[in-house]
Amino acid sequence: MTRPVARVEDLRVAVGDRVLVDGVSLTVHAGRCTALVGPSGSGKSTTALALLGEYPAGARVDGTVVVEGRAAYIPQNPAAALNPARRSGALLNDIARLAGGTRAERAARVRDALRAARLPDPDRVARRFPHQLSGGQQQRVVLAQALLAGAPVLIADEPTTGQDPLTTRRVVEELRAVLDRGIGVLLLSHDADVVGELADQVVILRGGGVARSGPVQRVPPVAGAPGDAASPPDLPPSPPATRGRPGPTGTRPELLRVEGLTAHHGPRRGRTPVLRDVSLSLGAGECLAVVGRSGSGKTTLARCLAGLHRNATGRVLVDGELLPRSVRDRGRGHLAAVQYVFQDARASFDEYRPVLEQVARSAVRLRRVSPAGARAEAVEVLAGMGVDEATAARVPDGLSGGELQRAALARALMARPRVLVCDEITSALDPVARDGVGDLLARLANDPDRAVSLVLVTHDLRLAVGLADRVLVLDGGEVVESGPTRVVLTAPDHPVTRRLLEALPGPVVPVPDPAG
Repeated sequence: MTRPVARVEDLRVAVGDRVLVDGVSLTVHAGRCTALVGPSGSGKSTTALALLGEYPAGARVDGTVVVEGRAAYIPQNPAAALNPARRSGALLNDIARLAGGTRAERAARVRDALRAARLPDPDRVARRFPHQLSGGQQQRVVLAQALLAGAPVLIADEPTTGQDPLTTRRVVEELRAVLDRGIGVLLLSHDADVVGELADQVVILRGGGVARSGPVQRVPPVAGAPGDAASPPDLPPSPPATRGRPGPTGTRPELLRVEGLTAHHGPRRGRTPVLRDVSLSLGAGECLAVVGRSGSGKTTLARCLAGLHRNATGRVLVDGELLPRSVRDRGRGHLAAVQYVFQDARASFDEYRPVLEQVARSAVRLRRVSPAGARAEAVEVLAGMGVDEATAARVPDGLSGGELQRAALARALMARPRVLVCDEITSALDPVARDGVGDLLARLANDPDRAVSLVLVTHDLRLAVGLADRVLVLDGGEVVESGPTRVVLTAPDHPVTRRLLEALPGPVVPVPDPAG
């Protein structure tokens, strides 16, 4: 075994009467990966940030944390680690300056770090601002900062969250290259396949404590496995939902139509469009999954439907009525008709107001329901999603990621929408919470009283199989393939669709057991 580069012994972190971490111990060795897994709210992030000496405000801390040198951190949202007002190479140059040398020597070290982080055109990347880079490029720039600083420990916080299968494969290769350089990695992940490929040791947390730990061969890295760290689903009993429908029957009336949608970032003149002449239709009660590689235009399409992307041309119609391009120009009826659920549920809530109040506010603002009536309705809708009134009465920080994502769905449903746009809403959740939200979406799609049409932006092709009637594949801002879900995802015509499926471990559509 190589030398330990980070060690946590009997760590306990409490804020007020809440114990966030209770007696956690782990070790990270040079050139080895220790994976920290467990359901949302289990204490993973609190434990990992302890290696940086960062704790919640007012925290009481006991135990021992030792790091050789310094630890580097790649956050789940890499843009948070980059200054939007500075070019991507600016901080890299600052880090290189700490080691001295001539300007040419510093520039060479910066280029070497960017290449080591799998950025083949380092000079061009260094000249760009963070918003001009894709999420994957931002992540690799942050990785280059860690490599340039010579940190012996790298904390990778959900590095594959919200990534398509091809990008996930590339991230795994990047982290394997980091391990080959002798750097120890503490990996926080909900992705059992990624953990299985990279980790030497696994520590499973539950309720702030260690439920199981040991070599990856002996400890299954699945937060939802029986006997492991996952909590059982806390959804209330409900009739089983029919999932994985074979495709539209052709009898459903058209609800949503998109015609010739073209979108740009910034002024249109001289800019390359991020969406090119996209058209689609969706029937009442249908579910459309929008899939594709990172940067293919999926989120831009979703934002255009919700009026959140103004630099676009084309038409979006609901029930035959043309929607104004910008959310600012949409009245109450239009705002209620198309509701958007963000990938980062926590960021979509006001951190200082109770969640219940914010969910109820949707009905007050968009349907003119009285505050008392909206609150009573919100309590009922939240309860149906497994979030009780006492939990919902807390501010967002008092809810787990899965609870907040269900609350975000409830807030959107309080508007009584015709179209519900869900942007990667399961990507940051542990397996149990992910399945719970998936079941909720299935119930919505099959609820005749609501008749909500779903536009599901997702990298999870198995979720698409479970929910969607049809799939639309985007690449480079264009529709390259579309059709019934099981046709597209079992017999794809386009190379991009085939590569997405080939990057997955195992078939995306379950193979029937011949034995029955």
